[in-house]
Amino acid sequence: MTTKPAKPAAHPRVKPGFQYPERPESERNMQNSIHLDFPGYQPALYFHFGAADDLLVVSECALVYPIGDRNVRLYPDLLIAFGVDAPSAIAQLGYSIEEQGKPPDFVLEIASENTALNDYTRKRDRYAEFGVPEYWRFDPTGGDRYPAPLAGDLLVDGEYRPIPITQTGENSYWGHSAALNLDLCWEDGKLRWYDPVAGSYILTHEDEREGRIAERDARIAEQEARIAEQEARAAERDARIAAEARIRELEEELRRRSE
Repeated sequence: MTTKPAKPAAHPRVKPGFQYPERPESERNMQNSIHLDFPGYQPALYFHFGAADDLLVVSECALVYPIGDRNVRLYPDLLIAFGVDAPSAIAQLGYSIEEQGKPPDFVLEIASENTALNDYTRKRDRYAEFGVPEYWRFDPTGGDRYPAPLAGDLLVDGEYRPIPITQTGENSYWGHSAALNLDLCWEDGKLRWYDPVAGSYILTHEDEREGRIAERDARIAEQEARIAEQEARAAERDARIAAEARIRELEEELRRRSE
C-alpha cells in the first residue's frame, strides 16, 4: 500500500451549496466507461488504498487552480489524492488545490479522438503548472492518438520528465508510479494496474467474477469428490458385506455336507 503524504494543516470547509460546474458535454471522454468504469478500477483503487476519508479517487472531477484573477479548471479522467478532505471535494464536485493545500498526487488521462492532442500538449503544461507530481497518459489504440501507448511524467523542479516505460511483450508496456507504488500496464489495449508488493494485479469486476466462478466450481468439484468418495466407501462396504455373507453361506454348506 502506498505511504500517504502528511495531511495539510487544516482541511477546508465546504461552502454550503457550492459546487463546481460538471465537465462540459463536449469534453466528456467515453473511454472512461471502457477502461475505468466498466472494469471497476475507481472503487478497486479506493479500497486498495484504504477507503479513508482523507483519500480521493475520482473521475471527471474538476481540478481547480487559481491563475491570475481566475480559477482555471481541468477535468482529469482519473484523479488520486492522499491526505486531503475528500468529502469536501465530493460535495463541491471539484478539487481546489488552493483549498486542499496541495495538488493531487496522481492524474491520468485516457486518449479520445477529440481530446488526445490537448492531453499531451496544453494539458501537460497545465498539470505541471498546477504542481501535479505525476501525470500519466493511456492510449488504448496503441499510439494512434498519443505518441506512445503508455506514458508517464514525473515533476522535477517544476518541469515534467518522462518516467521509464518498459515494453514487456509484443502487446505489453509497463511503467511504475512512485506516487501510487503501482505499475501501470498497457496490455493488448487494456489498462491494468499491478501491485509489485502483493505480486498481483488489481482485480477488475471481471476478474472478481471469474474468481467467484472458480471458487464455486472448486466447491462443486470438492463436493462431488466427497460424494464419489462416500459412494466408493459404500460400495466397498456393500462388497465386503456381500463377501462375508457368501463366506457364511459356503461355511454353512460345508457344515451340512460334513454331517
